[in-house]
Amino acid sequence: MSGYRSKSVATWIAVVGGAFGGQRLYLHGGRDPLAWLHPWPTALGLYGVWRMRTFGQDDTLATLLVPLLGVMLTIGMLSAIVIGLTPDERWDARYNPGRASHGTRWWPVLGAIAALLLGGGVLIGTIAFTGQRFFEWQQQPRTADAGFGSATGSSG
Repeated sequence: MSGYRSKSVATWIAVVGGAFGGQRLYLHGGRDPLAWLHPWPTALGLYGVWRMRTFGQDDTLATLLVPLLGVMLTIGMLSAIVIGLTPDERWDARYNPGRASHGTRWWPVLGAIAALLLGGGVLIGTIAFTGQRFFEWQQQPRTADAGFGSATGSSG
């Protein structure tokens, strides 16, 4: 890894493209295997959103895929918060060894604030969506159970 890595740039890349692993590509380069794991669940989640918009809310596959997008967006925002709030000395020791600190000022902190707002909303929405769909699934009648219960019936 060569070249200067800006904490401000890394924070805002995580806010904008953290779900796709943009901050990992910026910090670790194209050979980082974790960076290449981010786009797949994000793409599956986006496919779930597309399916839900196309086929409606009763699409089971969409119900399973949409939370993936929420989780990946939350992971991206958490990365932005961690990057933005890392002390400058620790940042430079890890990503810019032997270089003087440029002083990041407020841009990483503003990025962390934006990530906290967005990530918190996405996480709460994902939990609410998943919980709602789970409880709706619990309330659906089971056709196999109904058939079994009527076959054994009780004489009363």
